[in-house]
Amino acid sequence: MTSAPAEPAAASLSKSELQAQIVPGLQAHLPPDAVLWTAEDTVPYECDGLTAYRERPLAVVLPETEAQVQAVLKACHARGIPVVARGAGTGLSGGAMPHALGVTLSLARFNRILKIDPLARTATVQCGVRNLAISEAAAPHGLYYAPDPSSQIACTIGGNVAENSGGVHCLKYGLTLHNVLRVRGFTAAGEPVEFGSEALDAAGLDLLAVLVGSEGMLAVATEVTVRLVPRPQLARCIMASFDDVRRAGDAVAAVIAAGIIPAGLEMMDKPMTAAVEDFVHAGYDLAAEAILLCESDGTPQEVQEEIGRMEAVLRACGATAITVSADEAERLRFWSGRKNAFPASGRISPDYMCMDSTIPRARLADILLAIQGMEKKYGLRCANVFHAGDGNLHPLILFDANDPDQLRRCELFGADILETSVAMGGTVTGEHGVGVEKLNSMCVQFSPEERAQMLGVKHAFDERGLLNPGKVIPTLQRCAEYGKMLVRGGRLAHPELPRF
Repeated sequence: MTSAPAEPAAASLSKSELQAQIVPGLQAHLPPDAVLWTAEDTVPYECDGLTAYRERPLAVVLPETEAQVQAVLKACHARGIPVVARGAGTGLSGGAMPHALGVTLSLARFNRILKIDPLARTATVQCGVRNLAISEAAAPHGLYYAPDPSSQIACTIGGNVAENSGGVHCLKYGLTLHNVLRVRGFTAAGEPVEFGSEALDAAGLDLLAVLVGSEGMLAVATEVTVRLVPRPQLARCIMASFDDVRRAGDAVAAVIAAGIIPAGLEMMDKPMTAAVEDFVHAGYDLAAEAILLCESDGTPQEVQEEIGRMEAVLRACGATAITVSADEAERLRFWSGRKNAFPASGRISPDYMCMDSTIPRARLADILLAIQGMEKKYGLRCANVFHAGDGNLHPLILFDANDPDQLRRCELFGADILETSVAMGGTVTGEHGVGVEKLNSMCVQFSPEERAQMLGVKHAFDERGLLNPGKVIPTLQRCAEYGKMLVRGGRLAHPELPRF
């Protein structure tokens, strides 16, 4: 059985000794302002969007060229120093949290759009280009980049590749994996590598599918070629209200069962609609227990026919009110609430932890009702927003990180949601990744043999385990300790699941 990668050789030295060793080596390859190593300069990089967990790295480097990235990787590899690649830091699972004895490789300066090819419908961009910037650059050609995570105004395409990000329109247009053609970058040892191709297929194994969603553990991406799609002639959105979460959940399954694939199909519960309505005034029905946003796009004839079919299904499932956007401004207003769910939650709570699991669509109501029970169990509030069309949940647990007991209860609450999702036939993550947040839950979903195979893939790309170590794939020891903790705490909510 494959074991976890060995601890980096540099781990035997103190932090100050490592800094004294690596900083001059990095400064030899980078401009003076591109190497940060004092506490004051590295604090801004100590976490990503998961602010509950923080760590300061040995140094932060901000290269501007691929040659500089390669030099950094070679210097760190030669000294056995871990490297954590970072984009905009909008991730929500701690995937970009620094390694205490490692270097954070910020790719924020890789922000150029290299080529828009309207005939091939592709865009080639550097990894630090913002998701939304691709669509803005393609707009004059009537094209756009379809995956649209809620953080698209800030998140980078390199981070999207690392996490296989989705968004509200992924049901029809697919995740990052389905919209990326080629990724160029470097291995942990600084060797150039390219995955996929701009052609319809690439020779050899489909390693692009392995890289996308690998959370920075296999290679560092520097350049990405993505598919562009024509902007639809028309898009209209239905806002449907339900007085019962089960009816709303059943309606989601019924829409898909009717053979309809909406451009977007989102669900929000009452606490979430109240939070976002107070923030952006999207026009949501505050009396509803849950609302659905169902979008159709295409030609005017296609949209009219599909909207009519969806309305009929929603009414048959018990919708208490249905509003169809009258124009583009109203459609964007409906979506503004969904897109601002996270900042709206930040207005009503000092902190929140956004979970990310996936379940079969037919179990949406079951998981919502289970979460309501967990709110009482852990004494914390939870607001819910779902990519309902593909069963991807985003419960936002509200807490105060300054209270250690609230943080502890929040962690238990989150683990309970993930493990309940697995028990319902789902997975512990949909698009946010595992990072450090879901390490324990990986012990529950995957057997030791399965985790060993995952480590084997990492070992094939990164033999010394230097890229983003200590994340995504838990060790056998960690899983054994987690299993013992659950037994001691009497918290085996799903005793049929753990396979530590």
